[in-house]
Amino acid sequence: KGQTAQEPPELIRSSTDEKEQQIQNLARYQRFFARQFDDQLGAVRHAAVNNHNIFEKLLVATRFCSLGQLSGALYTVGGQYRRNM
Repeated sequence: KGQTAQEPPELIRSSTDEKEQQIQNLARYQRFFARQFDDQLGAVRHAAVNNHNIFEKLLVATRFCSLGQLSGALYTVGGQYRRNM
């Protein structure tokens, strides 16, 4: 018989201190991998521009680049994604 959907758990928001800590963690991460950053994002951009499968390049780049950096690199070569309706 039909089951009723359960309410999702209450959303827990980060404190200001937790947000600041994550921003500092990201900055440290980006400084630590700064030397690999250009090469990895360049490989992702090159694959995207040349219509190659970017999945393998993305997998490697995620070890050295943040999601924001990867998104930014793809935006520079492909523009903003717009879903077709």
